[in-house]
Amino acid sequence: MTLLETELDWLTAIAINGVLLAFGLRSRAKLLTREGYLHAAFLGVLIWGSLQAAGYILVLLYLGIGSLLTRWGKARKEAAGIAEAREGKRGPENVWGSALIGTAAALAAWYWQDWPAIADLAKLAFVASFATKLADTAGSEVGKAFGKRTFLITTLRPVPAGTEGAVSLEGTVAGLVAALVMASFGWLFGLISTTAIAICVLAALIGTTAESWIGATFQTRWQWLSNELVNVINTLIGAIAAMLLDLLI
Repeated sequence: MTLLETELDWLTAIAINGVLLAFGLRSRAKLLTREGYLHAAFLGVLIWGSLQAAGYILVLLYLGIGSLLTRWGKARKEAAGIAEAREGKRGPENVWGSALIGTAAALAAWYWQDWPAIADLAKLAFVASFATKLADTAGSEVGKAFGKRTFLITTLRPVPAGTEGAVSLEGTVAGLVAALVMASFGWLFGLISTTAIAICVLAALIGTTAESWIGATFQTRWQWLSNELVNVINTLIGAIAAMLLDLLI
């Protein structure tokens, strides 16, 4: 890629995200808080500049599907007192908790673009991180709204829906489907190979299982271990697991 092409990519990234930022701030149907939109615009510049439209659209799909899942069964979750705060609107902490690892992977793919093997591995980590996060969101939101029996992952004893470290059959299935959807889009956009779809789904399962275990064992004890930090750890585990599986298979 020439220097001119690189400059055009980043200028395009700034222009597109500037327009979408203005639209988002003026829209009535807000998916993010005001600060969330500002941080998302900066993140969007990094994603488009690194992976162009393919990576950018994948992130938009994650945001859209994740927001729909948060609103699914909203009345039930509100009645139980386990609905997301701010009516599901994401703030800066949610933006970076969900996308920090994916953004780092996108920048790595851009930096190593002249070394295809490394760049492809970084793209796999990018897709896997968002597959893992959407799987986590689907598992949590579907489990809270529709899970009939919820168990603590460390002891398998029944616990109320919304408990840190709780899992349900319905949530687990929803998480796997969500990971498959994200991985399939990643393949459709040319970011990963066909075989990498299964790798991303398996990596998402590993990441979300680790996240539930962390929630059950550490998050209730350590106040500094916020949901956003756990999300960073969750997506990091998913990204690393995908790369390791790709190298081993």
